[in-house]
Amino acid sequence: MTVERIGPPLIAGEREMLRAHLDYHRATLAMKCDGLSDEDLRRRSMPPSALSLLGLVRHMAEVERAWFRRTIDGEDIPLVWSDEGDYQVAYDTSAATGPEAFDAWQTEIGHSRRIEEAAESLDVTGHQPRWGEDVSLRMVMLHLIHEYARHNGHADFLREGIDGTVGA
Repeated sequence: MTVERIGPPLIAGEREMLRAHLDYHRATLAMKCDGLSDEDLRRRSMPPSALSLLGLVRHMAEVERAWFRRTIDGEDIPLVWSDEGDYQVAYDTSAATGPEAFDAWQTEIGHSRRIEEAAESLDVTGHQPRWGEDVSLRMVMLHLIHEYARHNGHADFLREGIDGTVGA
């Protein structure tokens, strides 16, 4: 897969800026995984951690689904890999494959984009049941940017451990 990562604009409206930063971080995670085998993608950081690139991709599919579809759109659907709502299941990659994980992740990103584009403003709210609070689309987009940025740092270290590739 060839990953195209476009840097966010330096000057833009709030919504365009949030959208561009979120897409930049999505593309960064894809770049960190580009060209690796399923075995490489499953490689864990260090015992006892279950952290792997494939686990991160699966986790971010869950995050996209939970925040956009379940919280903002109010869909009554389970997580991608756990009917019980256990986010840790995504990190169990023993039987997972790259194509399966990337297809699920891209599907959830597609839903997220559709929901964001259909929202009349960043002030649209949804209910976050784990917090018991309503949240705005603006907060959800900022949260996902933060979540991707944090995990992309993990992905950078994981990729370096696999083949020495670092940076951008």
